[in-house]
Amino acid sequence: MSDQLVIDTLDFVCNRGSLQGNIPLVGLERLRSYLADTAGELTYLISGQLDRHSRPMLKISVNGNVNLSCQRCLKKMEYGLDLETELLLARNEDELSRYDEDIFVDAIYASSELSIQLLIEDEVILGLPISPRHQNVQCHVSTKAEIHTTATKEHPFTVLASLKRTH
Repeated sequence: MSDQLVIDTLDFVCNRGSLQGNIPLVGLERLRSYLADTAGELTYLISGQLDRHSRPMLKISVNGNVNLSCQRCLKKMEYGLDLETELLLARNEDELSRYDEDIFVDAIYASSELSIQLLIEDEVILGLPISPRHQNVQCHVSTKAEIHTTATKEHPFTVLASLKRTH
């Protein structure tokens, strides 16, 4: 992670900075536990702007596909990300507290060293569904008979049970 892109947030906004690029999913360590695999990459665009009240903010856009595990059938499912976020930059604790009171505003501390990769990773984690599931027609849910057959085949004591019956 030493080669990460880092910005000074307030300077980035003052200069109307803009960054875009791609991040491989394999490089997002905290996101891995949410994914079925780390194939693919995310495309991002970050721009520094002032909102309609002249407050500094970062506008973030993240797009791409990730593979999640369906919570109904436990099979891999592709999930499309199309995230748009506006984060106000708070200069101090009081400002952050005021922003936190407004449920329609997202805010973070203005930082002189903000990692773009960590920011993107945070936004993706927040944008994932709590319980991802296929559409009903795509989901293969096992029947009771399939579960019993699978459990019987794979149970480690099945062989021992058959030996017990013969003696």
